[in-house]
Amino acid sequence: MLSRLSIRDIVLIEKLDIDFQPGLSVLTGETGAGKSILLDALSLALGARGDASLVRHGAAQGQVIAVFDVPRNHPVRALLVENAIEDDGDIILRRVQTADGRTRVFVNDQPSSVTLMRDVGRALVEIHGQHDERALVDPGAHRDVLDAFGGHLGAVRSTGEAWRHWRACEQELTRHRAKVAAAAREADYLRAAVAELTKLDPQPGEETELAELRAHMMRAEKIASEIHDAQDVLSGPSSPLPQLASLLRRLQRKATEAPGLLEDVVKSLDEAMLSLDAAQSGVEAALRATEYDPQRLEKAEERLFSLRAASRKHSVAVDDLAQLRDTMVADLADLDAGEERLHGLEKQAAAAREAYDIAAAQLSSLRHAAAVGLTKAVMAELPALKLERAAFIVEMKSEAETRMEEGIDQIEFWVRTNPGTRPGPMMKVASGGELSRFLLALKVALADRGSAPTLVFDEIDTGVGGAVADAIGQRLARLSKRVQVLSVTHAPQVAARAATHFLISKSGSTDRVATGIAEMDRTARQEEIARMLAGATITDEARAAAERLLRENTNAA
Repeated sequence: MLSRLSIRDIVLIEKLDIDFQPGLSVLTGETGAGKSILLDALSLALGARGDASLVRHGAAQGQVIAVFDVPRNHPVRALLVENAIEDDGDIILRRVQTADGRTRVFVNDQPSSVTLMRDVGRALVEIHGQHDERALVDPGAHRDVLDAFGGHLGAVRSTGEAWRHWRACEQELTRHRAKVAAAAREADYLRAAVAELTKLDPQPGEETELAELRAHMMRAEKIASEIHDAQDVLSGPSSPLPQLASLLRRLQRKATEAPGLLEDVVKSLDEAMLSLDAAQSGVEAALRATEYDPQRLEKAEERLFSLRAASRKHSVAVDDLAQLRDTMVADLADLDAGEERLHGLEKQAAAAREAYDIAAAQLSSLRHAAAVGLTKAVMAELPALKLERAAFIVEMKSEAETRMEEGIDQIEFWVRTNPGTRPGPMMKVASGGELSRFLLALKVALADRGSAPTLVFDEIDTGVGGAVADAIGQRLARLSKRVQVLSVTHAPQVAARAATHFLISKSGSTDRVATGIAEMDRTARQEEIARMLAGATITDEARAAAERLLRENTNAA
């Protein structure tokens, strides 16, 4: 239920805080006092379209906060969880409207979207009357209303599940059929490509390995000739080593004949021989390191070029060639086994459609039965609401071939306001006052089934009086035993039945007027109901009549 409404700087409202109670609350006041402004503010907090004109003159922004006390099992809490919003405690909707036309939305103090606020608002409040775009006049909601009345929401869910399963089967069938058709068109190409790639047999990482091997062997080829030249100098026919060795032996023999003369020369020659031997060993080692097989290089290049040619041909990376081959093999397998699988998917889709048709037919039967019950329940309420010559009709069109997630039924509430006239959609046929009373009859028939926890009726008693106004009051009071009801009313018979009575009034100077609201005690209520009965001049007779209304309704409660 709506537990608190706080308004700041909206039209004529400067500052307003209202605490609401369960049951029936009425809001009364003279024409122009600001009752419609109050509902405009509430609608803003429920996700209605923002408007800069709503901001009080001279203020930079206006704000509305609606606080709801909602049971833990109410579906709106699941909606908050789906949108990552904390749902502990009360549900708080806050809307900030700036004078430049922008709005900001907060749900449980978290920045949110107007769409989410609107969805939450629809689940918490229904407004009937001047703001009836949120009410039962939307034909799209009529099917849901009938399902709620009939209590067959389980059948609705089962039908929806059957529809989604059937659609999934149909989509899989469509995808496979298209895949088989495409594969059939490319069968020759696929078979040739698979044969080519199978023969090539590309391996992951092979391109990198071959490129590195080729680069290494090409580097070795470039330096091998230089190393061979060095080997020829050090070890070939022109090698200086034999001559140096002969010279060293001769000098060693002569060194004994001239002590101290040739020792340094002999030592240097000996070291040179050792260095040349080391250089010769190094050259031989380098030759061994640079040895390569020209045939191996040629094979590596051929393999690398073949892989890259296939990569270009099929427009994929070399490393993806193996996956491409596997995909093509699978496509060919689908082509080869496609007809058999296609037949299986067709049987599966047909079975799913049959299951849906059975579920939808059963749901349709339940709806037809519920339509009879709802029609009787609404018709029983009409005479007391001065609609005794009117008729309420649940217009149903059921077409087995029109398969929808919601079933096969198109449902809309129709009315006929007078005998002999043509019935039609409720929104088009009924006048404003008639529409409000039809909606009230519907809500009474529905009771707490398919209803938001808070119902707001905006002047649904306009243009009626006496017994009809009393009948409206009775029904609002009956509804309030199941859900919270707020009613803006001009009818004293309705006001007298309220558990809580608020007076809306204007105050201030000619330059600055403000709308205020106050909860009235019994004495104040008697005076206000007397005003509603008598008009501008309140007589003792009006006060006595007001007291009688209050006493009668207190005893009735």
